[in-house]
Amino acid sequence: MSALSRRRFVTTAALASAAPALPAWAAQLPAGPVPDPVFGDDIVRLDYNESPYGPSPLAVKALEQGGRQSGRYYYEQQVRLIELFARQNGIPEDHVAVFCGSRPPLQYALAQYAGPRSVVTAAPTYDSVAAGASSVGAAVHEVPLDARHAHDARAMLAADRNAGVIYLCNPNNPTGTLTPRADIEQVVTHKPAGCLAIIDEAYIHFSDAPPCLDLAVQHDDVMVLRTFSKLYGMAGARLGLAIARPAVLTALQRFNGRNFISLAASLGGIASLEQADLVSERKRTNQQILHSTTEHLRAAGYRCTDAQANCFMVQLGRPAQPVIEALARRKVRVGRVFQAWPDWMRVTVGTPQQMQAFLAAFEQVMTAA
Repeated sequence: MSALSRRRFVTTAALASAAPALPAWAAQLPAGPVPDPVFGDDIVRLDYNESPYGPSPLAVKALEQGGRQSGRYYYEQQVRLIELFARQNGIPEDHVAVFCGSRPPLQYALAQYAGPRSVVTAAPTYDSVAAGASSVGAAVHEVPLDARHAHDARAMLAADRNAGVIYLCNPNNPTGTLTPRADIEQVVTHKPAGCLAIIDEAYIHFSDAPPCLDLAVQHDDVMVLRTFSKLYGMAGARLGLAIARPAVLTALQRFNGRNFISLAASLGGIASLEQADLVSERKRTNQQILHSTTEHLRAAGYRCTDAQANCFMVQLGRPAQPVIEALARRKVRVGRVFQAWPDWMRVTVGTPQQMQAFLAAFEQVMTAA
């Protein structure tokens, strides 16, 4: 066992003296089981990067309205959603398409652009990309993150001079770390001819990073993905957007025909976008809880990624899988193992109560004989 894994997790009092004090809400949390805000049970779900808060109250009302009106198609609500997103972000409406989550356009893009060519991704990153590439028979080149835990743009461009897709997740899943805009631009401007650069911005709302929607408007073969599954708390509603030039979106549509989403998802998305303070409020809350949690872990001697998302990774100094399983036995679920970083563990940022429960369970597991 390594020296790091033998180190005892310091007590709450010691942590408070070694790291910034917890916010007032954390010091006043009740002891005992932590009820899940959605399911109402005592399982702490920090495994899928979902929002513990669910849709906003206004979005819930809109989703309910969509359910009541679902006897009709009401495709015009999908058009309203596209118009609203395009107007808010200053991009042409014909550069926006809606999907049932952001995974379908990703999979369609792999089928359309990878083909006999390859897919270049980071390691670790969202692993559904590699799985999707394999399903269409494309080779996968996984390029390690650089010393900053950012995408290594030069190495990704050099991985295959005839790549069909280059995938960048910013902020990155599972690390939550950022890649500088200049590095993303380097990939966009120097990628192989006919190669699609996919910029996945599923976690952009949690970060201070500049968005890359303009790159999808200005350049051929660039697609930006957005989702309502993370900050907007609509994972189960399945709503995503693809932003690209019309030729790219038309190419994707051949796999899906007339692409329609549910009325409830359309109305929930509109309500979410119309709530002007939703992103800033949830971003601020997430940052408070993220920073408090990672600072306490660092004070205890653990290395954490410099995340700007609703997830982070912590280096354990031992294989992560047994730790994940031990936490699950204590009703705390965290992310799966990523092959590129087998001794790191991904943790979703939950509520203050959930993170306190995680820290307590983590202390027990890491100090066990």
